[in-house]
Amino acid sequence: MDDQLSAPRPDPLPVTERSRLRRSHQRGHFDRETIYSILDAQPMCSVGYVMDGKPYVTPTLQWREGDHVYWHGSSASRALKAGRGVEVCLTVSILDGFVLARSGMHHSVNSRSVMLFGEAQVVEDPAEKHAKLGRFVNALFPGRYEMLREEHAQDLKATMVLGMKIEEGAAKVRTGGPIDEDEDYDLPIWAGVIPVKMVAGEAIPDPRNLPGVEMPEHVKGYRFPE
Repeated sequence: MDDQLSAPRPDPLPVTERSRLRRSHQRGHFDRETIYSILDAQPMCSVGYVMDGKPYVTPTLQWREGDHVYWHGSSASRALKAGRGVEVCLTVSILDGFVLARSGMHHSVNSRSVMLFGEAQVVEDPAEKHAKLGRFVNALFPGRYEMLREEHAQDLKATMVLGMKIEEGAAKVRTGGPIDEDEDYDLPIWAGVIPVKMVAGEAIPDPRNLPGVEMPEHVKGYRFPE
């Protein structure tokens, strides 16, 4: 989508008490380009809420529009209801590889992750909600939303869209091979990286597809973002 793919603002996110990295500071990134690239590469996220004084984390799908991130779910969701107008924490993680070292202590993973903090706001206007859900679908499968039947009023009523401005948070990125203790490099133990990549498999047609309905190009050529 245009908003998603536009150049990020040059100003980084501020380093705050809850966003600063306590360890491995060199892996921390506060620039929007890094943060936005991770959000755009992985739609799956987890959102943390506090309900009745207890923490809950729910998985869902997220999408970015400019300097805002959005997620959606059932209007009946207890978690989404609890998240309206309050502070939440949204995380996205991508596993890029297993790092095998010469000691158990130094095994690690190559990964990219983002943690964002902010106040969740409900998208109340039905027309705005409809537009955002359309951009969400088209960001994953370009042109698909225009092929679908028109949303019923009840569809929109049953769906809640929450969003927050990207103002506080950080990315954490690890790349490269194992980092062992100097004396361990003399040990006859294999070490290295097993790369990991999420890929989309071959599409499986619904057996109830009508005869003659062809698979659209956004399905045939689908590639998972990197």
